[in-house]
Amino acid sequence: MVDRKDIGSWLTGPDTSGISKYPGERLGLPEAGPGSIARAGRRIVAIVIDWGIALLISNFAFAGDSWGTLAIFAVEQILLVGTLGYSIGHRIAGIHVVKLGGGTAGPLAGLVRALLLCLVIPAVIFDPDQRGLHDRAMDTVLIRR
Repeated sequence: MVDRKDIGSWLTGPDTSGISKYPGERLGLPEAGPGSIARAGRRIVAIVIDWGIALLISNFAFAGDSWGTLAIFAVEQILLVGTLGYSIGHRIAGIHVVKLGGGTAGPLAGLVRALLLCLVIPAVIFDPDQRGLHDRAMDTVLIRR
């Protein structure tokens, strides 16, 4: 005969003991405020601003060619994130890119992140800490300023 103990495990739900309470907890980052993980809203605002800037420049330089817009977007990301740790959109949204241990992302991280970001898929696939594949590849994190 089937006993309630036999089916009780699925009735109580999955084991959540290893899941963090908020994005960034496993990385040692605060839950809110400066240094916390940048949430989706800020990220979306930043990328829309950066894409808009690239589109404006592309309209004048390449007559709105979509590949030209993508190239300008990539160059902006490579140069600004690689040197300053933030793009124009990041700066306006109050976020920036840092290495997980601290410090600026660096030129290589700017290059790899930009190339993967231009593929779109790495940016929309993310882990529980809201780090996209492009951030995981370079061991970076997008945090609030």
